[in-house]
Amino acid sequence: MNTPRSRRSKAAIVGIAAALSLVAVACSSDEKAADTTAAPTTTVALGTIVDVAVSNPDFSILVEAVTAAGLVETLSGPGPFTVFAPTNEAFAAALTALGLTKEQLLADTALLTKVLTYHVVPGTVLAADVVTLNGQEVATVEGSKVKVTVEGDKVKINDANVVATDVKASNGVIHVIDAVLVPADAAPTTTAAPTTTAAALPSIVDIAAGDPQFSILVEAVTAAGLLSAVQAPGPFTVFAPTNDAFAAALKALKMTKEQLFADTALLTKILTYHVVSGAVLAADVLKLDGQEVTTLGGLTFKVTIDGDKVMVNTSNVIKTDILASNGVVHVIDAVLVPAA
Repeated sequence: MNTPRSRRSKAAIVGIAAALSLVAVACSSDEKAADTTAAPTTTVALGTIVDVAVSNPDFSILVEAVTAAGLVETLSGPGPFTVFAPTNEAFAAALTALGLTKEQLLADTALLTKVLTYHVVPGTVLAADVVTLNGQEVATVEGSKVKVTVEGDKVKINDANVVATDVKASNGVIHVIDAVLVPADAAPTTTAAPTTTAAALPSIVDIAAGDPQFSILVEAVTAAGLLSAVQAPGPFTVFAPTNDAFAAALKALKMTKEQLFADTALLTKILTYHVVSGAVLAADVLKLDGQEVTTLGGLTFKVTIDGDKVMVNTSNVIKTDILASNGVVHVIDAVLVPAA
């Protein structure tokens, strides 16, 4: 399942316990005898899920998000709930992947609520229960399902690693994850000022130029003289091959990078085969199973969906919905080469 580039961080597990004991010593007139009586043990009440998050600085963005979405009262309710809680670093990575600032995300309450409730499962699901769910899909409060994968001592929720477990609260339990879970159909909604939001996003070319895994793609677009075309208002949808994908394609074509770049007709044909007119988000792609999609170059490729795998021809889509001011980028693991 598609979740953006993953990062790990350590989070503290909050546990509160206290015990009080009293010793009473009684003395008789003839001799001294010590009589120790243990007072009843008193356990300080656990805080709610919200209280636990507020007490941990590593969840400060999560707390801001829950507050902005108006979910504080819900997550302070009786529940019980199981929350897969992303750290601040996880949120920072997700914002980059979504092409949003924190302020933009917090202002988009529809998107924010959808994302946050996708991290909540009804009931108390402790770590011992989670590890029995390998390969299973679990329904969230948002309505979509997350997939649990267990490999040795590693547990993943979609593509996020569980880095701490069983943080108890009065109304449930928290497990800490190192990536934000984003539902497949989540996308920024239209705001009152879409032009301002679009202007704040980088262009498709800027996104590619700012990510070293696309350096060959940027070289290719430049060599083909397509930079100005891809910087146009669009919108465009680009299925962007990584450097590894280009290396494999050059080997299959029996060409060096220099030879491919020198053949501008072939290069242009290949590059435009990766571009579709309009902004086709992941939620839209999922509706195209078995269909042929027309590219900017006039040729078509086929979309195939098998479970949580999405393929364009024989290339796997490995990351989705990198939003740009002039469209959207989906990352693929193989170069799409049109038939001769």
